[in-house]
Amino acid sequence: MNKALSIDAPVREIIERDFKGLYSGELGLSPIKGGQSAANDALATLDITGYANARSEVLPKSRRGASVLSPYIRHNLLTLDQVYRAVKTAPYKDREKFRDELYWQEYARHLYARIGTRLFENLRFEANSTTQGDGWNRDMLCVDEVVAELEADGWLVNQTRMWLASHWTVRNDVGWLHGQERMYRELIDGSRAANLLGWQWTVGAGTGKPYGFARWQVEKRAPGLCGQCPLVNACPIQEFPEEVSLNRLDVDSLLERDPDPEKTSGPRAVIKNDAPKFVLLTIDSMGDSDPALLAHPDLPAVFVFNDDALRKLQLSSRRLGFYLETLQDLAERRELQVYLGDPYQFAKDNPVSVTFAPIPSFKKFHGLAEIHPYPWLQQPHTGSVKSFSSWRKFK
Repeated sequence: MNKALSIDAPVREIIERDFKGLYSGELGLSPIKGGQSAANDALATLDITGYANARSEVLPKSRRGASVLSPYIRHNLLTLDQVYRAVKTAPYKDREKFRDELYWQEYARHLYARIGTRLFENLRFEANSTTQGDGWNRDMLCVDEVVAELEADGWLVNQTRMWLASHWTVRNDVGWLHGQERMYRELIDGSRAANLLGWQWTVGAGTGKPYGFARWQVEKRAPGLCGQCPLVNACPIQEFPEEVSLNRLDVDSLLERDPDPEKTSGPRAVIKNDAPKFVLLTIDSMGDSDPALLAHPDLPAVFVFNDDALRKLQLSSRRLGFYLETLQDLAERRELQVYLGDPYQFAKDNPVSVTFAPIPSFKKFHGLAEIHPYPWLQQPHTGSVKSFSSWRKFK
């Protein structure tokens, strides 16, 4: 049964009223506001001058070069193609580095679309994926500050995501699957594709070369932080972790070649089975430029929070808040109905138009009235996705 939700109230009140038992941690909202309007403002003020040199800076925050567009990109409030084109006049070095990072996001989507839940397993090398425990020692100020930011903002620069992933598994030998799940619960830009890929590459499961986190990175990227740490004279990460040689795994044939690229990419043209009465939005496509939404400006838009998935995942209230802010913003321009229940049942009971999503759970939809193509930056190909470089080389 899908329960209709009113989203006219303040977001915190909606979460308290309608999402009890469906989120983890204390109730709070991210300072990064959700919504198409916020996404448009962020893109309009985007200036990546200096990005190549400053993208990995951590503290003070004023030194950071990261764009903070990832929450909007993750939910296609801003498409990768849109952001790619927006920086065409930026300085060459900064533009190429920034676009390279956009391609990393696209690579993650291609990889996940092709191999699906196989991404939850070590891809190419045997790293610790299952050992239980907590790999973040918060007695260390560098770890405590980063985890606190993750919990308060639901967002981190890529450099500190690597610090946390490396510390969890490479330094403390705790299973990376549990670490990525812990991080995924908090990130407002959390996607299975990007988060799983990032952890696999950091701990060495994707490359065979684990990323080592040590005091050197903290002193370089967050100068002055170590001097405030209670462990300044007994730093547990004074030296880099000992280098290890990970066992190579047999290569999954899907990493080498895609036998069914149409299945991976989804339809290239609209599939029409029936006349839709609603446009169903998903987490993977919540923006005004959603292809199904654009195709049917007069139809009501619908979003269904998946009750079973939320109960299992226990995402943070920051993530729920970002979704609700996005829906509130959309409701100012479109007729919108919001439910808590089962999106797959809604699509089964009602003729809906929906945009294809390159994720395993999209297969749970049956009897869709209309399916629109996904807005890829680059169409998925049949060649190797074993690494980012091999994926980029294939034409």
